[in-house]
Amino acid sequence: MITNYLIAGMVGIMLFFTVVVAPTVFKVLPVEWSSAYVRSFFPKYYASLGIITIICVFIETEALNKILLAICASLFAFTLFYLTDKINQAKDSGQTRQFHVLHVLSVVINLLQLVIFIYLLAA
Repeated sequence: MITNYLIAGMVGIMLFFTVVVAPTVFKVLPVEWSSAYVRSFFPKYYASLGIITIICVFIETEALNKILLAICASLFAFTLFYLTDKINQAKDSGQTRQFHVLHVLSVVINLLQLVIFIYLLAA
């Protein structure tokens, strides 16, 4: 089914960014450049994956899978429209503890989505 291909593509994107891109960006680029890159990248990342997930919701036939995909789409929207801005505000205002808490929350959400996508592929 096409949903599996779309989900597999999203898993690939998520893993590639996590394992290859992010560590390289922070290792190779100066902090101000890596920060600028990440701030530009993540809204596109969340929006793209969110749109693909919404498409999957509409073409998926299994009810449980639709619910799990809708949860993932909602989490992409939450992260894009709320959490990313709060993370940037905390970083800009020097609220290191709040930045770390919010950043960890975004990582946990991303990992949860990845686990759900892998579950959907395996099911």
